[in-house]
Amino acid sequence: MTKAVQKITLSPSRDIPFNKLVLSQSNVRRVKAGVSIEQLAESIAQRTLLQSLSVRAVVDADGNETGMFEVPAGGRRYRALELLVKQKRMSKTQAVPCVVREGGIAEDDSVAENDERIGLHPLDQFRAFQTLRDLGMTEEDIGARHFVNPAIVKQRLRLASVSPKLHEVYAEDGMTLEQLMAFSVTADHDRQEQVWENVSRSGYDEPYQIRRMLTENTVRGSDRRAQFVGLDAYQHAGGGVLRDLFEHDDGGWLQDIVLLDRLVTEKLKAEAETIAAEGWKWISIAVAFPYGHTRGLREIEGKPVDLSPEEQATIDALNAEQAKLEADYQDADELPDEIDKRLGEIEAALAAFEDRPMLYEPMEIVRAGVFVSIDSEGRLSVDRGYVRPEDEVPATDPDGGHGADASSTGGQEERPSAQRTVIAVAGHASDAEEDDDDAARPLPDRLITELTAHRTLALRDALAENPAVAFQAVLHNFVLTAFYRFASSGSCLEIGLRTPTFPAQAPGLRESASAKAVEARHESWKARLPKGENDLWDALTALDGGAQASLFAHCASFAVNALYEPANRYNQGRVSAHGVRTRLDQADVLARAVGLDMVQAGWKPSVDNYLGRVTKPRIIEAVREAKGDPSAQLIDHLKKADMAKEAERLLDGSGWLPEPLRLVDPNAASGEQESEAGPLPEFLADDEDRDNASDNDPQQLDAAE
Repeated sequence: MTKAVQKITLSPSRDIPFNKLVLSQSNVRRVKAGVSIEQLAESIAQRTLLQSLSVRAVVDADGNETGMFEVPAGGRRYRALELLVKQKRMSKTQAVPCVVREGGIAEDDSVAENDERIGLHPLDQFRAFQTLRDLGMTEEDIGARHFVNPAIVKQRLRLASVSPKLHEVYAEDGMTLEQLMAFSVTADHDRQEQVWENVSRSGYDEPYQIRRMLTENTVRGSDRRAQFVGLDAYQHAGGGVLRDLFEHDDGGWLQDIVLLDRLVTEKLKAEAETIAAEGWKWISIAVAFPYGHTRGLREIEGKPVDLSPEEQATIDALNAEQAKLEADYQDADELPDEIDKRLGEIEAALAAFEDRPMLYEPMEIVRAGVFVSIDSEGRLSVDRGYVRPEDEVPATDPDGGHGADASSTGGQEERPSAQRTVIAVAGHASDAEEDDDDAARPLPDRLITELTAHRTLALRDALAENPAVAFQAVLHNFVLTAFYRFASSGSCLEIGLRTPTFPAQAPGLRESASAKAVEARHESWKARLPKGENDLWDALTALDGGAQASLFAHCASFAVNALYEPANRYNQGRVSAHGVRTRLDQADVLARAVGLDMVQAGWKPSVDNYLGRVTKPRIIEAVREAKGDPSAQLIDHLKKADMAKEAERLLDGSGWLPEPLRLVDPNAASGEQESEAGPLPEFLADDEDRDNASDNDPQQLDAAE
C-alpha cells in the first residue's frame, strides 16, 4: 500500500504595523556585509519593500501573544524601515508585509534565509543592466538606483555587449571573467568568436593575448601618428577608437589606419608648406625616416639667431634665480616640493632658449632641403639644411674662375631666384605631374616584390607538376652546396623547406589559380599520409616510385623563392664576382625548364596589381606593346586613374605581362652564348645600364616568348 505524501502548509502572511515589530536576538547576522542600511532604505523608498519580513509572535511568560512580533529573518530590512521612520519618510504605523512563522527554531530560520540566498550570476547582472539601458535609463540613472559608480555601469554594459556565443561559454565556466573582459575591447562579434576559436585551441588564451589579437589591425593611441594628429581631430574626422574599460589602454586603439595616415600626411604637408616659405629647394616628409637617410648629403652650416635684449635679460634673471635657490638650499637633505618644481621650470625655460632657430645663407637655402617628420613623442621634427650631390655648385676651374656661371654674371655672385619648393611624401613628389621621361624610372621595389610573389607561387605549382625537373633541381642544389665554394646563394630552391613568406599586400595572391592548385594538392596528400609522424617512414616505403616522385616534387616546390627583395637588389639580378649565377637567374632557368607561363597561371594586369601602381608612360607603353599605337593613343590624354581603368579593359585577354613576369630568353640577355654575364633587366639596372639599353627593342622579350 502506497504511503500518502504529507502535504506542506505555508506560513500565513499578514500586514503588521511597523511599531508592532522588534528586532529579534535570534537573527544570526552580526557582521555588516553587502549593501549598506542607508542604500537599502533608499531602495525601499524607490521601489517599496520587495521581500516580506519573517516574524514570530512575542509571547509572555504564560505563552500568550503580546501583540508584538520579533524579526529573526530580515533584520537589515527592518533596520532600513526603522531609518525611514526616523527620517520621517515613513509612518511608524505603516503596515509591513510579514510572513508569520510558528514552530521550528528562530535561529534556524535566520540561517536558512541567508544561506539559501543566491546572488545574481555576473552575466545576469550585465544583461539586467543592458535591459535597463534599453528601457531608457541612462548610465547615471542606473548607477544611482543601484548604488554603483557610473564607470562600473559602463563596464557592465560593455560586458553585456560581448557576443552571445561567448556569454554562453562564460556561463558554462568555459572562460574566466578576465577573458570576457578582454573580449569587450571590440564590438565586432564575428571577430570575437574567431579569436576565441583560435585561442581556445592553441592555448594562447591569456587576457593580454586576446587583447593583442583583437587589436592587431589597429594603431595604439600612444603611437607617434596618433599623438601628432590628436585623438580629437581623428574622431572629428570620423575615425573609430577601441577602448578598454578594464585596463589602462594608453588612449585606446585607432581603427581606421587609412584615415589616420591621411590626416598625418595632410598635417605634415601643411607644416611643410609653412617651412617652404623660407625658400628651400625641396622638403621631404615622412612619419619617420630610416637610419642613415642623410648619408651622402652635405649638411650646410647655419648660425643661431641672435638673442634679443629682452631674451638675454630673461636668461640672466633665470640664471640668477637658479643660483640663489641652489645656494639657499645647498645644505638641505631634500628640497621642498615647491622649490624642486620651480627649479625644474627654470631648467626647462633655459633649455628652450638654447634651442635657437638657425640662419642659413640664401645661396645655400636655394639648393638645400629639409626633412620633416614626427619624433617618438609625436612632436613635429624639422631637420634643415641638406644638399644633394646633384644640387652642388660646379667646381671652379684651375684658373680661379667660376665657369660659365661666373662669366655670365661678370664675376659677381649670382643671387638666388624665386623657386617653388618641391614637397615629397615618402619619396614621391606631390606637386608635379609625371613627365614622359618617367618611363625610364625603374619599377617600384614593392611592386616588383609583389609581382615576383605571384611568379614564385606559380613556379611552385609548375614545379610540383613536373617531378623530373623537381628531382633535378633539388639534386642541382645539393651538388652546388657540396662541391662549389661560392654557390651558397646560387639557387632559388631553399632546401630544408624554409618556406619563404609572401608580402601580405600582394593583391589577389591568395585567390590566384596557383594558390588554389597548391592548396588542393597539399590537402590531397595530407589525406593520404598517416596522422602521426612515427608511421610516416613505413607509409612512404609503401608508395610506388611514381607516387614518391610526385610527393617529392610537391614538397620541393615549397622551397622555391623567386622573390625580388629590395634589400638585396644588387646581388640578386647580376652575375657575382666569381661568375656564378644568382638566385633570380636560377629562377629563370627553372621557369624555362618547367615551361612557366604566367598568363596560363591566371595572372592578368589590373588596376590593383599593376596599372594603378606605375607611371602613366608605363601604362601607355603596356597598351602599345599589347594592342599597338592606335589603342595607346586612345588613352594618352586621360588622367592617371581613368587611364589605368581603361588600360585594364584594353589589356584583358591580350596576354601582356610586365617584365618581372616574362619568361626570359637567355639568348636575348647575352650577345654570345659563351658569356655568363649579360645586361641587367631594366627594373634592376643602374642609371648607366638603363641608358646603354635605351635603344633596345622593347618587344624583344615578347618575341622571345
